Amino acid sequence: MHAQTLVGWHVEMEFREDGDRTRAAAMVRLSDGTEIRGHGNAQRHPSDAEQLRVGEEIAGARALMEIASQLLQKAHHEIDEASGRSSHPLN
Repeated sequence: MHAQTLVGWHVEMEFREDGDRTRAAAMVRLSDGTEIRGHGNAQRHPSDAEQLRVGEEIAGARALMEIASQLLQKAHHEIDEASGRSSHPLN
């Protein structure tokens, strides 16, 4: 039976509200010390009720999606390096 290794990532998320706009900045610190950053925006339609939480969720999700894309690119690059293949950009 193999022992499990517990690894953690540190995630920080900050929001800035400016009128009907919400901006999110996210940073993930991987176990190897690499920091990956992403940004997201949301804008409330003038006819919608003011709900800051919804803007935060949308902007935050977009920032995390940007980080997820960068993590996939990093992983593909590392796989290519380990296998000796040349790295190809993702479409």
